Amino acid sequence: METGKRTLILDLHRIGALKFGEFKLKSGATSPFYIDLRSIISYPEIIKNIVELLKDAVKDMQFDILTGIPYTALPLAAQVSVELDTPLVYQRKEVKAYGTGKLIEGHFKEGQTCLIIDDLITTGESKFEAAEGMEQAGLKVKDFVCLIDRSYNGERILATKGYKLSSIITVEDMIEVLGAENKLDAALAQKVREFIGQPVEKPLLNFEQRLEATKAPMTRNLMEAILRKKSNLVLSLDVEDTKTFFEILEATGPEIFMVKTHVDILKDYNGSFVPRLRALAEKHDFIIFEDRKFADIGSTVRKQFKSGVYKIADWADYVTVHMIAGEAILDGLFGDLEAPRSGFLLARMSAKGNLISETYTRQVLEVGKRRKECVSGYIGHGANVDDIKRFRNKIPQDQLLLMPGVNLDTKGDGLGQQYLTVENAIEGGADAIIVGRGVIASDNPGAEAKRYREAAWNAFQKMNK
Repeated sequence: METGKRTLILDLHRIGALKFGEFKLKSGATSPFYIDLRSIISYPEIIKNIVELLKDAVKDMQFDILTGIPYTALPLAAQVSVELDTPLVYQRKEVKAYGTGKLIEGHFKEGQTCLIIDDLITTGESKFEAAEGMEQAGLKVKDFVCLIDRSYNGERILATKGYKLSSIITVEDMIEVLGAENKLDAALAQKVREFIGQPVEKPLLNFEQRLEATKAPMTRNLMEAILRKKSNLVLSLDVEDTKTFFEILEATGPEIFMVKTHVDILKDYNGSFVPRLRALAEKHDFIIFEDRKFADIGSTVRKQFKSGVYKIADWADYVTVHMIAGEAILDGLFGDLEAPRSGFLLARMSAKGNLISETYTRQVLEVGKRRKECVSGYIGHGANVDDIKRFRNKIPQDQLLLMPGVNLDTKGDGLGQQYLTVENAIEGGADAIIVGRGVIASDNPGAEAKRYREAAWNAFQKMNK
């Protein structure tokens, strides 16, 4: 092993960027090692060595510009840019809400090739996100260079999209150097090898296996209903009068496992609405889901949920929740209820130009993972099958993903709604699809609901063989 790599490994261990022992990861798994390279910016000599190693790694690659994935790799890429006299660009975490509204900062020309530098590769997810951003801006991406490869099969993962991965050091390199220096004993080294020899992300289990592992009663109720009804279709029944509402629900009830209501848009809501709704739910064996999208402080949402004209907590088994007000909203909604209720968190939206960022989505998922007793899953959209898969991989397998923006016949509505095919949604990992206008705007809602149910159920069965 060349001197520069050996020196880097020892230096990273010395400053605590490489640690060995027992570390709890976000996934819940316990790792025998932990890598945190954020502190290297405070060590100029280490940065100099890294930059020399990066320059050597890219010397035979063809690229016009380069970038670093924020945050740790960006100062490294900036240094390499200066050393190689090659332009640097970078992708913002979020699009600017003012000025030019740019996602990619820096000057470049469409069709140029961009080299992407990062500090680590674990699952490859951040690499795909970076490449997508660059490619959407008109750039080409061929090569990634990472300082440390701690992945199970990162090179193969990137190759599935036609990208090539080059890494400076691997976990095996670290084991070799630190073992030789008596800084890592053989038993712990073997634990590290065994840990990285297993995939970080577990494949999505069969739905029935997931049901067996699900402890939260409200979530189990949903999963059992899907299997019992042989339907993973949620009807979004957004109409403005009760006559139309109940005509459509009577016709579609046999095909759906859940109806999503928007009770506050009904112009003629009255005291007979809830009894009629409950009667149809019992007759056709479907669940009631009110799309209230609660988004206020805990004391306010408690009143909105339990009181007022609609008294939603009395009849809606599930509701939608925005997490903009923080985790306390869940206590306000689901604490001190007479009957058990649960929520679906809005993690992504299908409306074009919506302001939900990836950072916000991750924070929503973290809250939901902690609150499984009252969070049955998430509402989220995806741009394509791969995007949905990456989203699904972040969601615990004992929680559900419901996907809006699904349509059999169209790709948009001219008002910002973006549609996916039923097959793409289920193949990506959605457990159920939410369909509104595709059914309720048809001349025969019952027949159309049957068409959607059959398409979604066939895709569901294919995924759960």
